[in-house]
Amino acid sequence: MKFVHHPDAALHRPATYFNKGLLRALPEKPERVGALASLIEKRGETLIRPDDYGSAPRAAVHTPAYLAFLETAHARWVAKGDMGDVVLPNVHRMQAAPSYPTCIVGQAGWHMFDTACPIGAETWTATCAATNAAIHAARLVATGADRAAYALCRPPGHHATRDMAGGFCYLNHVAVAAESVLPILRAQGRAARVAIIDVDVHHGNGTQDIFYERDDVFFVSVHADPAEFYPHMAGFAQERGTGRGEGYNLNLPLPIGSDEATVLATIGKGLEEVRRFGPDMLFVSLGFDTFIDDPLAAFGVTTPGFARMGALIAAADMPTVLVQEGGYAIDALSANLSSFLDGFEGKRAA
Repeated sequence: MKFVHHPDAALHRPATYFNKGLLRALPEKPERVGALASLIEKRGETLIRPDDYGSAPRAAVHTPAYLAFLETAHARWVAKGDMGDVVLPNVHRMQAAPSYPTCIVGQAGWHMFDTACPIGAETWTATCAATNAAIHAARLVATGADRAAYALCRPPGHHATRDMAGGFCYLNHVAVAAESVLPILRAQGRAARVAIIDVDVHHGNGTQDIFYERDDVFFVSVHADPAEFYPHMAGFAQERGTGRGEGYNLNLPLPIGSDEATVLATIGKGLEEVRRFGPDMLFVSLGFDTFIDDPLAAFGVTTPGFARMGALIAAADMPTVLVQEGGYAIDALSANLSSFLDGFEGKRAA
C-alpha cells in the first residue's frame, strides 16, 4: 500500500468560523494532518510527495469561475481594505440569481454556501496540494503500481461542489482524482467505471453534486440524517440521481446516535451495491468523525471499530484509493487511522 502526502496541506490556517450564530474555533486544524502523517511514518511507511498535476484535472471537475475565485479571493479581499483576515461571505447566492457578481464580496457569497469555509492566504496552495495527493494516489492504483493507496488530504474536500466551497472544503479531491483516472482506465481497454463510498459522518454533498447525472461513477454515502445534521439540504434517501445518473446515487442516512454495529452494517450494505455496479476502482472518502468522541460526530464508532471498518472495505477486493476527509478528535486521530489500516491491510494480506 502506498501513502501520498504534500506538506503544503498544513499551510491552510484560518483560526475561526461562524457556526450557529457564534464565532467558534475552527476544528479543521493543521495539527490534524500532522498527527496522521506522524502515525504513517511511525508505522515505517514512506510518505510519497505527489507530482504537481497542474490545472487540467481541477478544471475537469470545477468551473473556471470558481477556480479563478479560489486562487485570487484572499488577495483581492485584503486589497479591498477594511476587511477581515479571511474571506467569509455576508451574502449568499439568491435563487435564480440573474447576474454573476464582479465584486469580491459578491463572489464570496456566490461561491461559498456557508460560513464554515474561511479562505486564508495559503488556502489555495494547501487545497491544491491535497488534490495533487489524491490524484497521485489514484494514478498509482490505476496504473497498477499498487492495489491500494492512501491520500492524506487536508483541508478535506467532499463538501465542495462544482462551483461552491463549504463545510471546510474547497476543492473536491476525491472527485478530481476519480475523474482523472477514467482516461487511464479507458486506455487500458477497461469499462472506465468507478465507485465512491463516503464513510464520513457528514453527507458528501459536493461529490453527489458533481456526479449526479453520471452513470460511470456510482456514489454511495453513509452519514447522519441531514434532517437534523449538516449539510441539512442534501443527503436524503430519495436523492437517486437524474438523467443518465438515475439510480447511480445511493444515500444511506442514519439516525443521530447510531451505534457502531449499525454504522458498519450500513457500510456493508453500501459495499454490496458497489459490487453489483462492478467498478474498475473503488474510492473511499474516509472520515474519522464517525468516532464516538469526535467533537462533530453523531455516531458511535470506537477505535477498535475502525479496524472492522477497514477490513470490511478491504473485503470488497477492489483496487482502492483512500482519500482522507474529516476527523476532528485530534488526540485520537493517530489511533483511529492505525486501527483502520490494521484492519484494511490485515484483510488484504489474509
